[in-house]
Amino acid sequence: MASSPDDPPRYAELQVTSNYSFLRGAAHPDELVLQAKALGHHAIGLTDRNSLAGMVRAHVAAKEAGMTLRVGVRLDFQDHPSLLCYPTDRAAYGRLCQLLSIGKLRAPKGECHLGIDDLWPYAAGQMLLAVPPEHPDETFARQLATLARELAGQIHLAAAPAYDGADTIRLAQLAEIALAARIRLVATNDVHYHVPERRMLQDVVTCIREGCTIATAGGHLHPNAERHLKPPKEMARLFRHYPDALAAGIEIVEACRFSMDDLSYDYPDESGGDPRSPQQRLTDLTWDGAKGRYPDGVPTRIAETIAHELALIEQLGYAPYFLTVHHIVQFAHTEGILAQGRGSAANSVVCYCLGVTSVNPVEIDLLFERFVSAERNEPPDIDVDFEHERREEVIQYIYDWYGRDHAAITATVSCFRARGAVREVGKAMGLSADTVAKLAGTAWGWSAEAISDDRAREIGLDPGARMLRLTLDLARELIGFPRHLSQHVGGFVLTRSPLDTVVPISNAAMDKRTVIEWDKDDLDALRILKIDVLALGMLTCLRKAFDLVQQHHGKSYALATIPGDDRPTYEMLCRADSIGVFQVESRAQMSMLPRLRPKKFYDLVIEVAIVRPGPIQGGMVHPYLRRRSGEEPVDYPSEALRAVLGKTCGVPLFQEQAMRIAIVAAGFTPA
Repeated sequence: MASSPDDPPRYAELQVTSNYSFLRGAAHPDELVLQAKALGHHAIGLTDRNSLAGMVRAHVAAKEAGMTLRVGVRLDFQDHPSLLCYPTDRAAYGRLCQLLSIGKLRAPKGECHLGIDDLWPYAAGQMLLAVPPEHPDETFARQLATLARELAGQIHLAAAPAYDGADTIRLAQLAEIALAARIRLVATNDVHYHVPERRMLQDVVTCIREGCTIATAGGHLHPNAERHLKPPKEMARLFRHYPDALAAGIEIVEACRFSMDDLSYDYPDESGGDPRSPQQRLTDLTWDGAKGRYPDGVPTRIAETIAHELALIEQLGYAPYFLTVHHIVQFAHTEGILAQGRGSAANSVVCYCLGVTSVNPVEIDLLFERFVSAERNEPPDIDVDFEHERREEVIQYIYDWYGRDHAAITATVSCFRARGAVREVGKAMGLSADTVAKLAGTAWGWSAEAISDDRAREIGLDPGARMLRLTLDLARELIGFPRHLSQHVGGFVLTRSPLDTVVPISNAAMDKRTVIEWDKDDLDALRILKIDVLALGMLTCLRKAFDLVQQHHGKSYALATIPGDDRPTYEMLCRADSIGVFQVESRAQMSMLPRLRPKKFYDLVIEVAIVRPGPIQGGMVHPYLRRRSGEEPVDYPSEALRAVLGKTCGVPLFQEQAMRIAIVAAGFTPA
C-alpha cells in the first residue's frame, strides 16, 4: 500500500555516541534506544569509538522496547578519517571484533591503535560510512575515492548538519564528493545525547576528558545543543534537498541483519581426543570421585542425589562447563594449590565428587536447584577460591592452556559515584579547590546518592548560588555514568572458537593479563558463562597451617578432612574472637556471633547467610541487634535454631519468611 504524504518518513539514526565512548557521550545506551523508539525512528545504530562495551545494554533495551538496533562501531584510525562500521552478518561481526582486538592489544589499556591498512583483511561483510572532517577538502575526497575503489558497494558518506549557518553549502559539498566517488550520502545527526537537556552534561564530560574548565574549554565543546536525537520529520526537513540520504540509511539497516542474539556461546573442548560425550565423561568422573569420597560405598541417598543432578545437568547442557571447572581445579590440586568452590557451587554433590568443593552439601541439606534450575533457566556460576599467593599460577595456566585468543578476564565497569562525580563536576565548573573538597567530603566513598541541598548548607554553602546549583544538579546526572573499564577480580570467559570473534579483547593494566569489554551483567544477558578464579588469603593460611601440623604433629589434613566438631573453635566464635577469619571478621558478623552462638558448622552457615548485604538492605535484619529485655546474649539452642531456619513452611533456606522467623525466634528487635 502506498504511503500517505502525511506519514512520517522512515529514518534510522546511524551515527550515535553513548557514554560508553567514555567521557564523550552524555546518554546511556538504553536512553538512546528508548528515545529513538519514542520519536518513531525505524532503527538506531550505536557507534561508540573503537568499542562494543555498551552494545549489550543497548541490545537488552531494544529487545524490551521492540526497537530495531543495529550493531556498529566508530573506527577511529591514526592515519585516516573515521569510519562507521556495521557488520552485515555473524561472520562480519567476528571480523570486526578481531580488528578491534588487534588495535587494543597493540596499545596500552584503554586505547586502540589502528591504521587504515589494518582494515583490509577484515572488511568483508562490513557496511562502512565515512565520517567527514569539519572542513572536507581535496585530501578527504581522494581518501574517499580510494575507499570507494577498494570497497565497492560497501562504503557510504555520512553527513550531519553543523547548525552553524553554512549547512546548505556544506551538505552540497559533501553531496558533490559522494557523487564524484560514486557512493551514496547517508543522513545522520552525529548524536551524543538523547535529549537537548543533556547538552550541559555533555560539556562537563568533555571538560573532564580534556582536563579543562567550562570557561577555558573553547573549541573542545560542541557549539550548540543540536547533537540529540531528532524526529524523522525534522531529519527529512534538514535533508529535504537530499531525500535519498534518508533512504540510504534505511537500506543499510535492511542489509545489516546481525543481532547480538546471533551470538552462541560454545564451551572449550575438554575431550583431549576422548571419544566419549561431555555428559558421559562428566558422569564417569563424578562416580569415580564419589568412590573416593565414600570409600566404604556410596550411600543410597548420595547416589540418588548424584543421579538427579547429572540428569538436570544433561537436560540443560552444562556438562562441558563442569568439565572445564574440574580441569582447572585438578591443575591446582596437582600443583599442591588449595582450591575451594563456594557460593552456590557448594550446593552440588557433583562439585563435591569432582573435588571442586570440599563441603558435602547433603550434610547441610541444601537443594541443587538453588544452584542449577530448569525453571529459572539461569546458567550456573561457580566461584573457586585459590591460595592468594599462588592464584597467578592458575591464571597463567588458563591463558597457556586455552590460548590468549580463547581465554580472557571479564571487565568491570567503573562508574561515577557521588564523591567522584561532585569532585569532577566541581572542577569542570571552576569551583575553588576548597569548595570542591568540602562537597566531596560530605559523600561516603561508595555512595551513589547525590549530595542534597541540606548537606550543602550544613557545610556552609549556598545551594542556590548558580554555579553550585549547576554543580549539584550535573553531579546528580553524572552518577552512574561509566568512567572506564577495569578488569574483574578473576572472572574468566573461555570459548572453543576464538574469543576475539565474540567480543574485542584488550590489554589489562596488569602485565600478562587480557580482558574483554563486557562485564558480568552483559555476559548474563547473552547467556555466556564465566568461571570465577578468585584469591583467598585464608586458603594460604590453611595451607601453611596444614604444613605446620604435618611438621610438628605428623597429622595430614585436607579441606575435606578438617574435624567439624572442634568445640574450642566454636567457643572462640561465640566470643566473637574472629578477627582475620574469612566471612566472620566484619563488625556486623562479630556483633551477631555472640548472640546466635553457633555450635556447629550448619549454625555458622546460617549466621553468615543472615548478615549479608541482601537481607540487610531489604530490611529483614540489622547487623546490630539488641534483646527485647536484658543485656546478656541469648544462648539459643543449636538444634532449635536449625529447626527454625531449616525448611520452615516449605520455603527454601534463607528466603524471606524463614529469615523473619529466625529473627523473631531468636528474641531480637532492631536497635
